[in-house]
Amino acid sequence: MNSQNLTEKSFIEKNNFLKNLFKNNFTRYKCAFEDNDEVVFESNDFLEVMTIMQNNNDIKFETLIDIIAVDYSDYGISEWNSKNANNKGYSRGIKKDSSGRYTYETSKTHFNQPRKRFAAIYNLLSVSSNERLKVKFYCEDDENPSLPTATSIWASADWYEREAYDLLGIVFINHPDLRRILTDYGFIGHPLRKDFPLIGNVEVNYDLDKERVVYQPVTIKPRVLIPKVIREVADKEDKNA
Repeated sequence: MNSQNLTEKSFIEKNNFLKNLFKNNFTRYKCAFEDNDEVVFESNDFLEVMTIMQNNNDIKFETLIDIIAVDYSDYGISEWNSKNANNKGYSRGIKKDSSGRYTYETSKTHFNQPRKRFAAIYNLLSVSSNERLKVKFYCEDDENPSLPTATSIWASADWYEREAYDLLGIVFINHPDLRRILTDYGFIGHPLRKDFPLIGNVEVNYDLDKERVVYQPVTIKPRVLIPKVIREVADKEDKNA
């Protein structure tokens, strides 16, 4: 597993608390550090690592504050090329390879993207020690992302995992009630995925004959907005200069 910014040594030495935590509890687990307060473990070690986080004697992360689900498609890629912009017009040009115009497998061969598309970041809080830590797990399967549920460790994970499933399609194995929580139960797709169409897949309409709300294919035509640049005034100014 690759670390992006900080080495393991520099990260742990910043805080004696974390140094003791990892020295005493996580020496046999493969991990890497991607940020000042973010550690990445292998998904296969999920339940063991998170149980230690919650129950070990050195530190008790009693509280799971939140779960952040991430889709790394198009990570680090800009939609617009503005390096050659001038002061006489809107001369930026949209790139062909911008968001939604290629697959994750294609894009990650050309840009510095993570090896996996989906990840979940668990924000942990130790009230007794006044410490916070972000623990990240990548989903091994890009097509069908999944992780074990943390509901048996932190009850608060219930709705957080339902939200991650609803919006990004990450399945949490053995979750007691993995249903949608923000979108409607008949919603198709996962709206925070980078490849989800902006117009959606279906729309809701009231059917007068059936006297109820029904789903139907979306009727909005997809389009890409490209700014038009009017240069007539600028050209005349250049000629008169």
